[in-house]
Amino acid sequence: MNLIDRFISYVKIDTQSDENSDQTPSTSKQFNLAKELERELNDIGLSEISLDNNCYLMATLPANTHKKVPTIGFIAHLDTSPDMSGQNVKPRIVKNYDGNDIILNEVSNIVLSPNDFPELLNHKGEDLIVTDGNTLLGADDKAGVAEIMTAIEYLLDHPEIKHGKIRIGFTPDEEIGRGPDKFDVEKFGAKWAYTMDGGEIGELEYENFNAASAKISIQGRNVHPGYAKNKMINALHIANELVSMLPANERPEYTEGYEGFFHLTSIQGTVDEATVSYIIRDHDRTKFENRKKQMVNAVNFLNTIYDHRIKLELKDQYYNMREKIEPVPHVIDYAFRAMQEVGVTPIVRPIRGGTDGARLSFMGLPCPNIFAGGLNFHGRYEFIPIPSMYKAVDVIVKIAELVEKDCK
Repeated sequence: MNLIDRFISYVKIDTQSDENSDQTPSTSKQFNLAKELERELNDIGLSEISLDNNCYLMATLPANTHKKVPTIGFIAHLDTSPDMSGQNVKPRIVKNYDGNDIILNEVSNIVLSPNDFPELLNHKGEDLIVTDGNTLLGADDKAGVAEIMTAIEYLLDHPEIKHGKIRIGFTPDEEIGRGPDKFDVEKFGAKWAYTMDGGEIGELEYENFNAASAKISIQGRNVHPGYAKNKMINALHIANELVSMLPANERPEYTEGYEGFFHLTSIQGTVDEATVSYIIRDHDRTKFENRKKQMVNAVNFLNTIYDHRIKLELKDQYYNMREKIEPVPHVIDYAFRAMQEVGVTPIVRPIRGGTDGARLSFMGLPCPNIFAGGLNFHGRYEFIPIPSMYKAVDVIVKIAELVEKDCK
């Protein structure tokens, strides 16, 4: 099966994860893709294939060299985002994109336009895969899955390309932040790995946000408003006071690059009780810790005014993998060189988000992120240029080749 046929078949399998589930995987339908991949891996002749009860699929491409080569890995995730439906995906290939609007759905007047998404023009003349406007596409990260499968099959079919032992892994629930939760690093057995989960062609990422979540629970006191003087404590007003205490210019809509933020994700409640949820992000660890202190200080201050009616639940979620990648610079060097050798200009930039690779790096598996080629993830305007997918395959193959060549 070729790369594009693979990808199209994968995106038609609904694997949307569910943040409200406490199971692993969060949705059983992720097994539908995992089992299809397990069958494919057996068909193409890989070894050490294992699919566990938590939907972690691993397999091995054995070494075909007598050199002592470190085992490396390639990882992608099975699930798609809960942000939009991944059911009944109908991918369509737009041939030789001409730079104009693409009508995704004529009936609903859904248009993918370079006026809204100017990055489309970077791919003029290329074949694109788009949605029908009713679902996401699922290139995040079924493009990565398809690229890894195609690269591994290519290496099998071309034994003249020498390589060491290669491990591949497909994980559930990345989109809800749980991808590494039950990933067995020791069983995977690689010295380092790469997640094929980036966006635009050329992306190479080994920096990400430090991340925390904050849930603030506020207990008010509700009485009849006609008789409320000196008695009512309105939880919603306290929530608004808390929001106003955090810097207004340090929100996602005002930040870029290495700038961190406080992101208000929800306010729910009544006069009697309310909850406020934030996510806190910063690339710099010291600034990250200071942001958490700002949140703690704001809550403590309000508690002195409102008789300790506010509770803060503050949890670290993941950390910047840079501190784990920098001590092993060859991991980045191989990806950088591989891109250059296959004609891709590396774009090294920080991720303004998280990645499975961040947590895996702190679990002992250095794991930067490489482009899979898709754009506009998590929505109806998602698309992927086909040439970018083929280049991702080339990069995987070239990394395997370079690692072997550098060994004696």
